[in-house]
This record gives sequence, structure tokens and C-alpha cells, in this order.
Amino acid sequence: MNNKNLRNVLSKFATGVTIVSTIDDDGKPVGMTVNSFTSVSLDPPLVLWNIGINQPSYDIFLNAKGYSVSILSKDQRDICNLFSSSVDNKFNNIDFVLSDNGFPIIQKSLAWFDCLKWKNYPGGDHQILVGEVINFHANENDPLIFWNGSLA
Repeated sequence: MNNKNLRNVLSKFATGVTIVSTIDDDGKPVGMTVNSFTSVSLDPPLVLWNIGINQPSYDIFLNAKGYSVSILSKDQRDICNLFSSSVDNKFNNIDFVLSDNGFPIIQKSLAWFDCLKWKNYPGGDHQILVGEVINFHANENDPLIFWNGSLA
């Protein structure tokens, strides 16, 4: 199977764009752009996302007690690009608040979820992280979309 062709075909499925964030062992906020976010269950309230095993923040997220998921609005393309980069201290110039569980939530995001770790599962070259939704909120705006390898 040709991975490049598979990636191209998978890119035909439009997704929202999120920033998944947590706090590392030193109390520093850590986040990354993720488009593999989806709902799993309403009872209990579960969501999931995937992280590549070669991601620099892999161990931090795998060992975290939970995380927040901020769904980006169409006006937050720059935030998406920043959190997709290898820049250190991505939160330095970003407006955020901490959730009740202490995870960074991007201000003015379309919606957010405050999650505690429920279970993790191996998934090939990724790890599947399932979180229990503890709190959530939505704002009115249009979403940032990832489709065909580009933001829309």
C-alpha cells in the first residue's frame, strides 16, 4: 500500500481543527494542533484523539491526567499554524485560561472540552487517547476546517 496515496485519499474527509493542551510535570502548558478529534459516547461522555508516537509531546500527553480540546474558529488560522510548528513556548503570546482541571483552553475558540484521561489504546504508529468530558462550552462562530491538505 502506498502511504502517500492513502494520505491523499484520507484528506478528502473534511475535519475540524483543534488544539489539544495539557500541563507538563513542570507546570508548563503544552499543546498541539490535532484534527483527529471525534466524539465516542454520550453516556459516559467520551471523546478521542490520536497522537503520533514520534511527536515531541507524546510522553507528556500519554502520562497526563487529562487535557483540554479547543475547537478553533475560522479566525484562528494563525493559532493552528503556531501549534503545528516546532516553536517552543507556544502559549507565550496566546490568550488562554485554565479549565477547572488545570488544562489550557484557547480563548475565543469555537468550543472547548475539559477532559480527564479515560483510556489509551495503541493504534499502529499512533496512540488513541480517550477522555471523559468533565465540562464543555460553545461559542457562536464558524469553524476552521482542514480539507484536501489545506485549511478552509
